[in-house]
Amino acid sequence: MNGWQVALIRGINVGKAKRVAMADLRAMLADFGYGDVKTLLNSGNAVFTTQDAPGGAAARIEEGLATRLGVPARVVVLTGEEVAALVADNPLREIATDPSRYLVAVLADPADRRLLEPLTERDWGADALALGERVAYLWCAGGILESRLSEAVGRALRDGVTSRNWATMLKLHALVGGGAG
Repeated sequence: MNGWQVALIRGINVGKAKRVAMADLRAMLADFGYGDVKTLLNSGNAVFTTQDAPGGAAARIEEGLATRLGVPARVVVLTGEEVAALVADNPLREIATDPSRYLVAVLADPADRRLLEPLTERDWGADALALGERVAYLWCAGGILESRLSEAVGRALRDGVTSRNWATMLKLHALVGGGAG
């Protein structure tokens, strides 16, 4: 039986560089034999069903983006179950009141979590950081662009992380059958 997976493509369709039409992305995923392909927004979010392991799907999508669409980009793939778990776990639900200021940073390599552990010991003022198994939850009280925390996480992980705001994660969760969260 095929399971739901969520592909998070890092850094596409931000500004004028690295443009990918979502129709082209959907067509490429369908050509790979993935089923029930849908994209969300224009920022590199796709859901699909497949029997491929998430790591294999990520590598295949990265290669396809580079060779077929001419856009090199890192891809992180989560199972539908991983998305459901990260939504259910939500350790900052009490303080993260604005989904546009609440980020989920998904690590390409779960072992990189160790790079974020020192950040949990720092005082971030009104911002907050919590670590999950493969994600970091970032509450950016004054906004994402002004957040020293968001900047520190990006510096620690470089291109080994891709972030989505909470509203987007809830929409992806719903697309893979998880409801509104």
